[in-house]
Order: sequence, then C-alpha cells, then structure tokens
Amino acid sequence: MVNPSGSTQPPPGGAGTLSWKRCAGCGGKIADRFLLYAMDSYWHSRCLKCSCCQAQLGEIGTSCYTKSGMILCRNDYIRLFGNSGACSACGQSIPASELVMRAQGNVYHLKCFTCSTCRNRLVPGDRFHYINGSLFCEHDRPTALINGHLNSLQTNPLLPDQKVC
Repeated sequence: MVNPSGSTQPPPGGAGTLSWKRCAGCGGKIADRFLLYAMDSYWHSRCLKCSCCQAQLGEIGTSCYTKSGMILCRNDYIRLFGNSGACSACGQSIPASELVMRAQGNVYHLKCFTCSTCRNRLVPGDRFHYINGSLFCEHDRPTALINGHLNSLQTNPLLPDQKVC
C-alpha cells in the first residue's frame, strides 16, 4: 500500500529473526501470510479499510490516501477533497492538515477563496456567487446577475468544508 504523505516501504526487519507485528487496526498479532504496511504501521488485510465506504483497501488497489485523520480509497478521496489535492485558485498543493473551502467541486486554500473583483477573502457565513469558474462576493456580483440575465448561476451560502462521508 502506498501512503502519499509518507514512506511506502516498511522499516527493515532483523536479520533471521521472526517477530510478530501488531495490527494498527485491531491491535492483534499478525500471523497471516500477507500483511499490509501503510501510514508507518502494519495491518491485517481485513483491517485496513476506507473510513467512508469500508472497502478493504488491500483488495481494491495498491494505494490508499490519508487526510484529516481518515484512511480513504481513491474514489472517496477524490469525492471529498477534489481531483488533485491542489487549490483551484493558485494550483499549489493543499497540506493534509489544512482546512479548505469548496465550491462546485473545486477546492481552495482559505486564503485563496476570494472575490474575483475586490479580492476580499470570503469567510463562513458570507454569501457568494460562483459564475463560470469565478467567485464573487455579494457586493461585486456581475450587473447582469442583478438584472436576472444569468441562468447558470449558483448562489450559495458559504460553509467551511466539513469532509463528511
């Protein structure tokens, strides 16, 4: 298993010694023929599961993802955190511990979630308009919007990303 935020290889074992590994999931000894190594820990194949869908990660692929204290399959990681793990405004990666804002499936750093016109930061509780990939505060919404000419508009109350499965 691959942990994008850390080592992909287990630490070297003692030469010629058999030592039982403890499962990070259940705490039991791992006596299985196969064991998994992810997030700097060993796991029974049945214990390493996606925090959202409960799929056994060893059975559905060779990688897993971790963020916000969750272990995730690829599908749930993309569903919760966006396609690339990068900010839609600046393109820089978003660290696993950082809070994010989301709009229409895009993910943003808190500092990058700003009005396209005045560049003021949008915060939880603010109303904003998402038009053709751009964010606008309530004050700077395009004039055509006020006159009701934009049908594809998404008007949303701003909420922090909750990352709930």
